[in-house]
Amino acid sequence: MDAELLLLALCTGLGLGFLSLAVRQLAAVVRLWAGGLRVTGVVTKRVAADRRRGGLVVFSDHLGRAVVIDPGSYGPLCGLPPVGGRVPVVYLRSRPGAARLWTLRHLLAPSFGWFLSSTLAFGTAVMVTA
Repeated sequence: MDAELLLLALCTGLGLGFLSLAVRQLAAVVRLWAGGLRVTGVVTKRVAADRRRGGLVVFSDHLGRAVVIDPGSYGPLCGLPPVGGRVPVVYLRSRPGAARLWTLRHLLAPSFGWFLSSTLAFGTAVMVTA
């Protein structure tokens, strides 16, 4: 088998896989937008032993239970206010543990990353065939 054809197939497969992940992330955002419950969470500090940046978000779900979500290491880059600040949170009633911050950057960052990876893989496939 020709190495160029193998690289083309690999890049196209990766591009389609990344594109499907991007569409899946966008579908999750649409589900949250259409049927999610919006509440306000409070940003709290991490424990001293945790060396990751940013804070944790604590909110109460529809049953009154306290739920803690970790916006990740890029929380401050995605619009997470400083410790003690309030942030809007959205979650599906059936899955409060899978809550997301209700900010445009935090909701769309994963799908943008997958679309960018898909574009890079498809671009590599086009350059291989040229």
